[in-house]
Amino acid sequence: MNEYLEKLNCKQSKINVKPLEEYARKNQIPIIEYESLMIIFSLIKAKKVLKILEIGTAIGYSAIQMASCYDKIKIDTIERNRFMYDEALKNIKLYQLDKRIKPHFADALDIDLECLGKSYDMLFIDAAKAQSEKFFKRFLPLLKEDAIIITDNILFHGCVENRENLSKNLRKMVEKIDNYNHFLLTLDDFETIFINAGDGLALTMRKK
Repeated sequence: MNEYLEKLNCKQSKINVKPLEEYARKNQIPIIEYESLMIIFSLIKAKKVLKILEIGTAIGYSAIQMASCYDKIKIDTIERNRFMYDEALKNIKLYQLDKRIKPHFADALDIDLECLGKSYDMLFIDAAKAQSEKFFKRFLPLLKEDAIIITDNILFHGCVENRENLSKNLRKMVEKIDNYNHFLLTLDDFETIFINAGDGLALTMRKK
């Protein structure tokens, strides 16, 4: 994003997440890119989102950012990596958001759904890229009829489009991401917009 615009947006932010961004950069921990985050902010505000289910907590950066949109937002977020989960707990408490963000230490494909809420306004998929279709199908019943489903990293650093020089393992994962993108297009009851922002976003909503 243009640095000038980023500075303008930062002046409107309610919290200072620069320490989290610096920590992620130093430790090579992927976090959502700024352009993608701005789009998600806009959707949260436009749709008056109050309940979010996030798949893939990492250090809690995106959950903290989304919760900062306004005080009534509540988030359930699932993380299977113990180190990341512990870091997220620490960061969420540091930003005094532990009453509104609830991390769950579990594999999203195994978690007891009774541990989660219902009637989520938004599902944010930002976890194991090869499992996105399974996440979509598993958590769809927990969403409101008019919920929005956001999937991050659908371009995977441009590898989905350009696969010539990829390793065998990486090529397999990229193929699964591509399959997921096309899976979204097969859903008769939903429509999806693919956005070239950050590392690529898919915005999926039920047709009216």
